[in-house]
Amino acid sequence: MDLSKVKLVVTDMDGTLLNSKHEVSSKFFSLFSELKNHIHFVAASGRQYHSIIHKLETIKDDITVIAENGGFAMQGNQEFMVTSLSNEKIQQLIPLIRKLNYGYAVLCGKNSAYIETRDEYFISLFDEYYIKYKIVDDLTKVTNDEFLKIAVYHFESSEEYLYPTFSYLKDKDLLIKVSEQNWLDISHPDANKGHALKHLQEKLGISKEETVVFGDYNNDLEMLKLAHFSYAMKNAIPKVKEVANYETKSNDEQGVEFILEKLLKAKKSL
Repeated sequence: MDLSKVKLVVTDMDGTLLNSKHEVSSKFFSLFSELKNHIHFVAASGRQYHSIIHKLETIKDDITVIAENGGFAMQGNQEFMVTSLSNEKIQQLIPLIRKLNYGYAVLCGKNSAYIETRDEYFISLFDEYYIKYKIVDDLTKVTNDEFLKIAVYHFESSEEYLYPTFSYLKDKDLLIKVSEQNWLDISHPDANKGHALKHLQEKLGISKEETVVFGDYNNDLEMLKLAHFSYAMKNAIPKVKEVANYETKSNDEQGVEFILEKLLKAKKSL
């Protein structure tokens, strides 16, 4: 396994770069400072852009951020890609979600997230992923933003309780993606991490053989297929391990940093 030619490193956030306490290690920042002249780094997440930047504030100008599962991307301080969800789709979807008595809708805009619940327990969990948000009376009346997706939260399992309800929408020009244990995302069919990453690879002139990708969940599958050095975390779901070419340690064992150390060593040996 020759990592010396790698030029692009892409990592998911939750369950991958972040530990179970939602923290980025100091070791990662140290490795990044040594690697930044050799590779371009990408943080790719279902999180809001502002939430990702909050975790990576000190390096935000030197990286690309793929947020909202590919709905929005920034390269440094320049907007790179927006794949929005039409207002027509939003008007159709919000009433469907409201009928559930076990799901919470988040309307994800480029500038802010919007919720219409005032459930304090949900908000205490939600604001880990969405730093900029507004509580409104009616999500269908929000018009002063560009919308990237609708995220739906379930306290137990999005795959077990939400996906069966919304899976039929795949036939209606929508992407339905279980993005984490508790989250399901409804977005434009092209709003996935792989779609955004492919465009970035083409822009930078970087091949699959020069790319490293780390992931742990369903929303990482498309981007894992775009890297020869595709790593499933030890804590990844079985489907991710099937798709990835390699496996690394868990997020709580600093699995990303473990491979970055090998990458740095390979670069220094040139």
